[in-house]
Amino acid sequence: MTKRTMLTIIITGVFGYVSAQQVDYSVVSVPEEAGIEFQQMTSPNDYVCMPVVKRNAKSINWFSNRILDVSVDGKNIAYLSFRNNTTNIFIKALDKQGSSIQRTNRANVLDFSYSPDGKYICFSEKRGKTNQIFQTNASNGYVCRQITNGNTDYSPIYSSDMKQIFFARQEMKGISIWSYNISNNFLSNYTNGMNPYPLTENNTFICTRLTADGRSEIWKINYETGVEECIVSDMERSFTSPVLSPDKQWILLVGSSKINAGNITYLNTDIYVARTDGSELSQITYHAADDLSPVWSKDGKYIYFISQRGNAEGIANIWRMNFIY
Repeated sequence: MTKRTMLTIIITGVFGYVSAQQVDYSVVSVPEEAGIEFQQMTSPNDYVCMPVVKRNAKSINWFSNRILDVSVDGKNIAYLSFRNNTTNIFIKALDKQGSSIQRTNRANVLDFSYSPDGKYICFSEKRGKTNQIFQTNASNGYVCRQITNGNTDYSPIYSSDMKQIFFARQEMKGISIWSYNISNNFLSNYTNGMNPYPLTENNTFICTRLTADGRSEIWKINYETGVEECIVSDMERSFTSPVLSPDKQWILLVGSSKINAGNITYLNTDIYVARTDGSELSQITYHAADDLSPVWSKDGKYIYFISQRGNAEGIANIWRMNFIY
């Protein structure tokens, strides 16, 4: 049994599988994370939402939508918080330990992202059997502009020129990526996939795609030329939630991992990085807690993410780690 497993898992049961309820979340880091500095940015009183993770002995799936983002000036972090039986976006100053400010006044916000100029936030909200996309001011008021209606839409994100909002739409035939033209309200459908992340180069985005056997891969799509390229794939692991680094050299990912200790197996979610062409894929967190929803700091020196690490009760918080590559 490795030192990592001794630190982070309580071994119980006789079936060679450890459930999430049997993980010891109390340690902040494990030996494989040596050299990385972890700083807790929130407290349990911030009620940070933890993305849902579903696992069994053979598979693991997780909520891959963006529920964490950093303001354009780098001074604040936005996150989803569940309070008073509602889920809303809250803003917290990174250099203070004070309370957070509520930014939306909705019932069930699912995910969100800042606009490139920092003036707006686009988000999706679950309403009955549909998810609808809205835009609101990033700093003032609760007034929202409705973007889509009557469908299952989520993962909205602005193009770098702010002319479009890309999003994923779930339909009977699967999940595909669409865009909304802000100036003329025109909707476009591009290709199958989810978690769209527009690149600064023209007419290109990266996204997550599911394979026939249930794994997920990262693809690069040029929707002008029709060229589609798989850039991150593994026969035993899934990858989601791509985010481009500020210097445009790296992609942050959430990926599945497996902890083995004798006859014990625990499927987990960790943070990975890869070059923008998919090379130099590296796992950078190893804790048995789930590490999810990573985003870059504006200078690219840090990564913010959500995890239950460091809390014996498994309560989710926002953490910061230095990027040492």
